[in-house]
Amino acid sequence: MNLLESMMTPCTLLNKSTVNDGVFGRKDTYTPGAAFMATITKDSTMEARTAEKQGITEVYTVVTAKGFGLVYHDVFRRDSDNAIFRVTSNQADSEAPDASTVKIGKVAAERWELPV
Repeated sequence: MNLLESMMTPCTLLNKSTVNDGVFGRKDTYTPGAAFMATITKDSTMEARTAEKQGITEVYTVVTAKGFGLVYHDVFRRDSDNAIFRVTSNQADSEAPDASTVKIGKVAAERWELPV
């Protein structure tokens, strides 16, 4: 097991579905989907800290196995503490090249709250 793998934690992709709310509207619901392993690290750059002070959500880098395929606006849960994250980039844009021995992809994500 390499260092990156030892930092990974279990996560669950949340599948979004839209249902009628019974009052002529719609409501988004999220149900557990695919399980995966990811390393989730908070962005601690000066720009990120400044943005947080201005009310922008916390920004994270999420590293998963290459080809898992997280895409913009996917929502997932870190199983250890039930923290919810929403993906803000596409994994296909930041995957290791095929020649690499490290088979990873990464995305940016923000801490997020599920709609009530």
